[in-house]
Amino acid sequence: MQNTQMLLRATRRQASPYFPALTGEQARLARAFHSSFPQYAPTPLAELSALAAQMGLKSLLVKDESQRFGLNAFKVLGGSYAIARHIAARLGLRPEEMTFAALRSDAARAALGNAVFFTATDGNHGRGVAWTARELGCRAMVRMPKGTAKSRVENIRALGAEVTVEDCNYDGCVRLAARQARETAGGVLVQDTAWPGYEQIPLHIMQGYLTMALEADEQMEAPPTHVFLQAGVGSMAAAVAAYFEQAHPQDPPKIILVEPTAADCFFRSAAKGEITAVKGDMPTMMAGLACGEPSPIAWDILKGLTAAYLSCEDAAAARGMRALARPLAGDRAIVSGESGAATMGALLDAAADEKAREALGLDGNARVLLFSTEGDTDPVNYRRVMEEN
Repeated sequence: MQNTQMLLRATRRQASPYFPALTGEQARLARAFHSSFPQYAPTPLAELSALAAQMGLKSLLVKDESQRFGLNAFKVLGGSYAIARHIAARLGLRPEEMTFAALRSDAARAALGNAVFFTATDGNHGRGVAWTARELGCRAMVRMPKGTAKSRVENIRALGAEVTVEDCNYDGCVRLAARQARETAGGVLVQDTAWPGYEQIPLHIMQGYLTMALEADEQMEAPPTHVFLQAGVGSMAAAVAAYFEQAHPQDPPKIILVEPTAADCFFRSAAKGEITAVKGDMPTMMAGLACGEPSPIAWDILKGLTAAYLSCEDAAAARGMRALARPLAGDRAIVSGESGAATMGALLDAAADEKAREALGLDGNARVLLFSTEGDTDPVNYRRVMEEN
């Protein structure tokens, strides 16, 4: 493949101890909470029939998360649900009792006291946390890695959060936000990666992502045979993979994991058979996926469900962005950012390679599901990519 490396792994279909937290029932609880927000609407699932035919697939569907809550990305699903679960625990509310109105009540504000929500982000997760904090009348402190696009910083500041750009990579920002949360009165870390002693909030974030999986499952006429998923720390990919594994146990889809080559920590972990981090700078325009350390929860789930790991150069993501923005006749155009289009780029590379097609089963029976996880969150780079051939 021209811009993508592939690592095949026989899926063991082993159950993870985290599966019970990521079932269809949990997905319905998360969706019920999200639907209580006045901004809620299911994001569209676009069927790209012409492109599917060109690639020799039965169908190709893309879930367009650029329209999620007006925030141009899916990440708000996780941050909002985790913050809600934190507030609900303070109020003694069960998950099924959580609503937007209940969390904005005087009782909720009294229970929160001086709570300050800290997080580290490449852009989309922090924007979701900041938006939720604003909606619920709370404070948010957001730490971002060096090289972050100005538009991503300003989008978060516009929501009232305190934002700093630090002289370190994403993983360094996670450690900084965790330390500052510990040292601040009322500090609460809302991070979508886990480590020993910090698992509950990351798991609640993953439960929030189930809303997206449930919507897609309900919108499809038939279950997917293949799901291509982006992996940064892996929380979204693990949540969606666990959902589909349990929702369709008789015929679960093949899970294909996609990462930037500069930050392919799952690819490297799969090759070694144990968690393996990428150190130092991770130069890639796929900023939302520039994470060097897998979440242990995500690794525990994905190591048994992933059929193939794809490590992609930026050129593959750029190709995916243009393919979505400039559809074939009859297909719908989708504005997808660098991380959002990574899976489309990887699919195009795989479908164009005879050996990869055969290995992945990308044939006339394949029903492929992609998640365009963000829109043009870096408008300057998006325009640059669109100007390329």
